[in-house]
Amino acid sequence: MTPSLLPGGRPSTDPRARDEVATAWRVAELPHRYGRDTGQIIEAAATGELGALLVAGVEVADLPDPARAREALSEVGFLVSLELRPSEVTEHADVVLPVAAVAEKSGTFLNWEGRARMFDAALKPDHMTRALAPTDARVLHMLADAGDVHLGLPDLATARRELDGLGAWDGPHATEPLETAAQPPRPASGEAVLAGHRLLLDQGRLQQGDEALAGTRHAAVARLMDAIAAEAGVKDGDVLAVTGSAGATELPLQVTEMPDRVVWLPLNSTGGGVTSDTGARPGDLVRIGPALLPEPSEAPEVTS
Repeated sequence: MTPSLLPGGRPSTDPRARDEVATAWRVAELPHRYGRDTGQIIEAAATGELGALLVAGVEVADLPDPARAREALSEVGFLVSLELRPSEVTEHADVVLPVAAVAEKSGTFLNWEGRARMFDAALKPDHMTRALAPTDARVLHMLADAGDVHLGLPDLATARRELDGLGAWDGPHATEPLETAAQPPRPASGEAVLAGHRLLLDQGRLQQGDEALAGTRHAAVARLMDAIAAEAGVKDGDVLAVTGSAGATELPLQVTEMPDRVVWLPLNSTGGGVTSDTGARPGDLVRIGPALLPEPSEAPEVTS
């Protein structure tokens, strides 16, 4: 077992405590800056800066740039995927490891206030007709052992004790990541700002195979205010085309009270997902207009 990271309950601002944490983690010193965010991880994998990726519980269509993520999955040297269901990641993975579903394991959720909410497994081994898959924590522990990095955290209770031993940090924090301010988009006639989110029931992987559940999905519709719909040449019930830099998606329009020049779309209810199909993300400018009807095919020439 890893030794207690803050023995004796010493305050976390004590420099000796930082040294002991570094020693326990087998590093020269603790990092003083933020790590990579999702976009930076994907970019580093796509350019070869990262030689391996561990992916867990992520659908490519949900990532900020699905096209770049697909390039990263194709280029990275070694890919490990933790999964409940096959996905796009599975197609590229060198190793696929099954993990237990939420109902089959204990864990912790972090709520919107940042408060930890612990939960126990709802389904116990004696309730099941099959052997339970290992938890995510157990899989990570096995991977670390295989890499000769011994975490000493064989189960959830041990991990929680270790985290509790760290205590609350009240010392200096790393500098916040800085972003350059950008001008908000100014849509012209025939344009709108894209808004949207995933619906609770959509094309998510965990609904595959459950036709009854899938049948309760909300209808996938686009939403636009009446004045902008009229300007774009569409009315309630028409098919609206929303076009970005990479392509277009088409959905029935439901005229709705909306902010001016904002079009709302369900992000993963049709096609390959809005971002994959159009190349646009919420906040981007898109073109809006009536869907183009397919040209009628010419009647075959009849000869006698």
